[in-house]
Amino acid sequence: MRKVSQGVVSATLAFVAGSAVAADSSVTLYGVADTYLQYLDNGGTHAFSEKSGGSTGSMFGLKGVEDLGGGLAVKYDLEGGINLNNGTLYADTTALFYRQSWVGLTDTHLGSVTVGRQYEPSFFITYPTDPFYLNENLSLVAADILAVDRATLSTQYDSGRASNSVLYQSPNLAGLRLYAMYALSATVTQPVPATTGNQLNLGASYTGGDFYIGIAYVNQHPGVETVAGLPTTLDLVQTQHFIGALSYRIGLVDLQFNYSYVRPDTAPEGSLAARLGTAHAYDTIQLGATIQASAADTIEIAASERDVRGIHDNAPAVELGVDHALSKRTSVYTRLGYIKNNGSATISWPGISVDTPQATQVLAVVGVTHAF
Repeated sequence: MRKVSQGVVSATLAFVAGSAVAADSSVTLYGVADTYLQYLDNGGTHAFSEKSGGSTGSMFGLKGVEDLGGGLAVKYDLEGGINLNNGTLYADTTALFYRQSWVGLTDTHLGSVTVGRQYEPSFFITYPTDPFYLNENLSLVAADILAVDRATLSTQYDSGRASNSVLYQSPNLAGLRLYAMYALSATVTQPVPATTGNQLNLGASYTGGDFYIGIAYVNQHPGVETVAGLPTTLDLVQTQHFIGALSYRIGLVDLQFNYSYVRPDTAPEGSLAARLGTAHAYDTIQLGATIQASAADTIEIAASERDVRGIHDNAPAVELGVDHALSKRTSVYTRLGYIKNNGSATISWPGISVDTPQATQVLAVVGVTHAF
């Protein structure tokens, strides 16, 4: 879920073909190469592995802009994720531009309207308040949201991106930003076969000096997904998300907080979701801090908990990270994490399967990341 939060040093290519193409049109090639070594204790089972995208997701992209004059411009972004450790596409091998693929118009005074696959308002709202920047592999927020947990299999999660979407973003209005998205139904075959319903996603944020606050609301219409081991497809019930986010900077320390309440509709009577009890509401909460220890060193700390309502299913967790910049483009990093599953909870970091409830998760990572 992480996007590049700081300016990426990129190669900008200007194309001019006679009088038909404006001199201020440009295409920017950019990307990130990130890989790490991981140790995992998964309920007593120990494993070492090499993975990709522990600090920032490994990616390559092309983005462009053409100034149409009068404050109006055309913009687009095509961004694909890769597994640097083996060269395959990230998350969905059928999607070349899994991370982003959109085009739209932006106006200096009115804001922007973009269409395609793109980040959701709820992502923009939460992003500044997670010390690990919603990283899809190692963020505790991602672990809680993307959890494969029996009690919430039919409760839809907010993935941070939406296909077939239209997104409006307002200009900066004295620190206030407004976001509105509507996404049509989408079908995927990976990581699991699923069809999601239409989605409404709204957000608003305010930044004033060292203070940031944001709220978001998401309403996902019903869908279906295929879960291994079940005799038929499983209903994804209509689900609402209520999200709040705060941060405040004191000197070298950025204090961060985010909360999400996820409320599904009642599963249809007689449905597989109703019979299995897979449509429970849940809360996620995270407190964290980002500390600029020196010009080259950043420390990230986060503590979170995921609580499923109506049953004994919760998972408190802590994570520590240290990043050391070798240059403006290159950093080395480490992560140490702990998740305690209680009751029927089976939570771990994304991509890690937990087969036994109450299995404690311990993670240690060392990696390198380079932006180009």
